[in-house]
Amino acid sequence: MFTKADIEKYFLDEKHAGLLFICVGIAAIIITLLGLFIWKTQGWKGAAIPLIAIALIQIFVGYTVYTRSDKQRMSNVYSYDMNPAKLVKEELPRMETVNKNFIIYRYVETALILAGIVLIILYRTNTDKQFWFGLGLALAIQTALMLGADYFAEKRAKLYTTQLKSLTKQDK
Repeated sequence: MFTKADIEKYFLDEKHAGLLFICVGIAAIIITLLGLFIWKTQGWKGAAIPLIAIALIQIFVGYTVYTRSDKQRMSNVYSYDMNPAKLVKEELPRMETVNKNFIIYRYVETALILAGIVLIILYRTNTDKQFWFGLGLALAIQTALMLGADYFAEKRAKLYTTQLKSLTKQDK
């Protein structure tokens, strides 16, 4: 049976994941700065591009999820008590869209990981192309982190969506 505790758990887990994303993004930026200003190799120059680009995505997405989770949690807990139809009419379609988006993210992230692996393989022994090796390595690592995080987020979203769907069955 779907309860308010299920809503609370989903959005608190999302909030914690958002905070983790922010921390990973900040760590990636710090590592990038160390690489660029201390180690100063061509590999680090290449690695800086995906590290910074994906770190900015991680920070933006993490911040967005973190800041909106409490409002969504409170709104949906209130709706559970006062207007359960709102959960079915608004929250369930929103979550179905979220679940569809995870499929797109998975394909994009897989393609980026593969692109990174190709660059690693092509340039791992070529000392003149360490920029591309670094770019590929950082791209593969950062995107793999994103894929892993999205895997767990997708699992949470699917469970929550299933729980929301059970609400429609409780009404019948």
